[in-house]
Amino acid sequence: MNREKTLDTAGGAPANNSGSTAQVILEPGKLQENRCVCISSDSVEVEIYKLLRTQILQRTREKGWNTIMITSALPDEGKTLTAINLALTFAKEFAQTVLLVDCDLKRQDIHKRLGVDSPKGLIDYLVDEVPISELLIRPDIEDLTFISGGRTIQESTELIGSPKMKDLIVEMKNRYKDRYIFFETPPVLYGADAVAFAPLVDGILFVVQAGRTSIQNVKKALALLPEEKFLGFVLNRTKITKQEYAIYRDYYQ
Repeated sequence: MNREKTLDTAGGAPANNSGSTAQVILEPGKLQENRCVCISSDSVEVEIYKLLRTQILQRTREKGWNTIMITSALPDEGKTLTAINLALTFAKEFAQTVLLVDCDLKRQDIHKRLGVDSPKGLIDYLVDEVPISELLIRPDIEDLTFISGGRTIQESTELIGSPKMKDLIVEMKNRYKDRYIFFETPPVLYGADAVAFAPLVDGILFVVQAGRTSIQNVKKALALLPEEKFLGFVLNRTKITKQEYAIYRDYYQ
């Protein structure tokens, strides 16, 4: 299969191949349409994600952590976009490389949000022994690589918590010490995958949606995760008023 040609058919234009790593050119318009807002430096959300990046760096570097799981209590609370925008923001940090891995084996969405087709994903490594190097996609954003795509599977808990997955994370963590690896997982209260995966990572970032995620569900979800790995909450879909945005805009003019 011609991987470059396949990627081209879904809107993500191919650039070139370096070895077996697929390279694609992301379309800014598509990213903005899909709320991957941190591609644009003039987006007000960029500063919010930079603040989040700074807090994560401060809390993880002192502990030697670089593998971060991003999850939520229930579906559609913003964890996929949080993972993508956080990865984009980290990749823009000086001397900071990033790997974003789609570990939601029931619903591979990261590559769709980024506007590219991808015929293979993590399942191809876990089930079919496909080398990781054949799953990596390198967009035209320096220092960012991601894995997402391919088929999905409903019986995923055994795969996501398997010794093979654990060995892969150890390999990812230790191959490049300065690289951050973000793993997007299914929601905690929507199956056992996130609970099975949590022991394999250094830290956990928990996304809640303003006005939607209940305190009860947050408490239920956190009770299932290792407390010592909890990094903090990301409050998603909060509204920035016109007045607040004007203050921010005027300050930098």
